[in-house]
Amino acid sequence: MNENINEQELIRFIAGKTKADPKAIALILKHEQTFINSAKANVKGEVDIDSDDLVDYVLSRRDVKLDELTVEGILDAEMDYLMDKGLAGYLD
Repeated sequence: MNENINEQELIRFIAGKTKADPKAIALILKHEQTFINSAKANVKGEVDIDSDDLVDYVLSRRDVKLDELTVEGILDAEMDYLMDKGLAGYLD
């Protein structure tokens, strides 16, 4: 996770938006980080993550007991947080 991000603040933000359990949110974020870390950067050093692939990966983890809609909500809320902080954006 980016060192500029307060993980507890991020989890509280996501929990406030999704009503998901903070432990479940932390688990989803951990799996997301693993997925991102295994992604290959392009020549500009950017990593393009397909959100459908990411959701499929997270849902395929045995310890994830959430449904697809909840996982998508958690990841969408995280992106909102990161965009609010100026740390992420969408590629066209």
